[in-house]
Formats: sequence, structure tokens, C-alpha cells
Amino acid sequence: MAIPIDGISSFSQITTPAAAASEPGGAPDFVQTLESAVRQVNQVQSEASAKVQDLLRGNGEDLHTAMIAVEKADLSFQMMMQVRNKIIQAYQTVSQMQF
Repeated sequence: MAIPIDGISSFSQITTPAAAASEPGGAPDFVQTLESAVRQVNQVQSEASAKVQDLLRGNGEDLHTAMIAVEKADLSFQMMMQVRNKIIQAYQTVSQMQF
């Protein structure tokens, strides 16, 4: 039985500041956008954990689906860590500027 592989669409739903500026009503707050991204990563990780638990309990979950969910969660987390690193780097750069 072939299982279709869904694309990683959770990050495509995150509103970027450039896209949000073109929306009516203005840009969303940076903190709200960041919190939304963290919630999405958390949701993907929770789904992966649930699929692994189903696999371990023998509830009919196949290994491939569980592994795909785990890899998707891993990639989401890695991307979130890179975003965090860039935010810290930007903060450090700004804090070193002399006004």
C-alpha cells in the first residue's frame, strides 16, 4: 500500500513581515509571529510523539509514517533553532552599535 508523502506546509503558513505589510490592517506583531511558529513546531513534535506511541502500542501505525513524522518534527525543530540563532545574532549586533 502506497502512502502519499505530504509536503512540509506548517512553515508556509507563517506570515512573514513583508507579506503581512501588504495585508490590510498592518503587520502582525513580531512576538505574535514568533509565538505562532513555536506553537506550530510544538504541534508537529506532539504529532510525531503520538505516532511513535501508536507504533509502540501496535495500533496499526506503520513504521514509515512514524519515521516521516519524526523527521518532519526534527526538521521543524532545526529550523526553529536556526531562527533563534539569527535572532540572537541580530540582537548582539544591535547591542554593539553605538548611537
